Parts: sequence; structure tokens; C-alpha cells
Amino acid sequence: MTQWKQLTIYVDESAHWKHQPAYTAVMELAWRHGLAGATAIRAIEGFRKNSSIHTANLLGLSSDLPVVITLIDSEDGDRRIPPNCSTNGGNNL
Repeated sequence: MTQWKQLTIYVDESAHWKHQPAYTAVMELAWRHGLAGATAIRAIEGFRKNSSIHTANLLGLSSDLPVVITLIDSEDGDRRIPPNCSTNGGNNL
């Protein structure tokens, strides 16, 4: 029986990496490296430590909501993605 692993990544909707949304970069990286599956879901509400609550309701529309990325692969699949993908600016995925 195949054992599966799940990796969950949280990014801000406004986060970018190499001139594209960070969630798009992660999805493309996962696809290029042959992972079994990936999903990016835009949250309706969220916050971080020392931050206000970001919400998608009509009174407080936010363009910086959390995006939850879930990667699924076999037990050895986590070795397919390079452990550190950085830009010249020092931002890492």
C-alpha cells in the first residue's frame, strides 16, 4: 500500500516570487517535479501573529487574504522539491 504525505503551506495572496503570485510558483514547482497533486485555496478570513484580521466580507474586502496550498505525494515525494528556492532579493519559497 502506498503511504502518502501532505505538506500544507500558507502564503499571503499578495506574496510574489519572480513576478508571479507565490501560490502559482509553488503549484508550478510541484507540477514540474512530478508530485501526485496540489491545491491552492483562497481563504475567506485569516490573521497572523501581530496582525489584524483580514476578511473577504463586503464591509472589509481584503486583497491580502491567506492562500492555503496543499501538496500531496508519496512517502519519498518530499525529496522532489528543492529544499530552498530563493530569489535575488532573498525571499524564499
